[in-house]
Amino acid sequence: MLSALKRNNKVRELASRLHTAIIGRARAPEFFERFGVPDTIDGRFDLVALHAWLALSRLREPALQEVSQRLTDMMFSAFDEGLRELGVSDIGMGRRMKKIANAFYGRFKAYDEAGDDETSMADALLRNLYRGEAKYAQSAKVLANYVFSAKESLARSDAAQGELDFGSVP
Repeated sequence: MLSALKRNNKVRELASRLHTAIIGRARAPEFFERFGVPDTIDGRFDLVALHAWLALSRLREPALQEVSQRLTDMMFSAFDEGLRELGVSDIGMGRRMKKIANAFYGRFKAYDEAGDDETSMADALLRNLYRGEAKYAQSAKVLANYVFSAKESLARSDAAQGELDFGSVP
């Protein structure tokens, strides 16, 4: 039983470090200042979802499944806390969390479907980060290249040790 508690603590600590890395990168000011991602609740959510997708894609190894699940649980707990800080009552929480989950996994699906195609990824980013505003098409293309570069950097990261190196921000 003691070893199970130690393992549980290790998984929680690892997931916490990964969560901190995702949030830290999603809050990088360059996304808002240089690339015009709206500095709004929606814009921040979309950057968190993008970086969570990148990180969770890296954690798809069977040995990291427990960490991946714990990280996902932490992310949704943070979304819940954020809504409560905004004043959402318990009555509306279930409906709003369902909407967040649908949006979160919808973005994952869009990014998965885009695969390694730069145009498809840029289209998915334009739709999600910029709500389809054509004036941000060039920024979406640059960020699509960032996504592919981040995937390469993450592949070299030791996620099992809590390392997530997204590479440099463009």
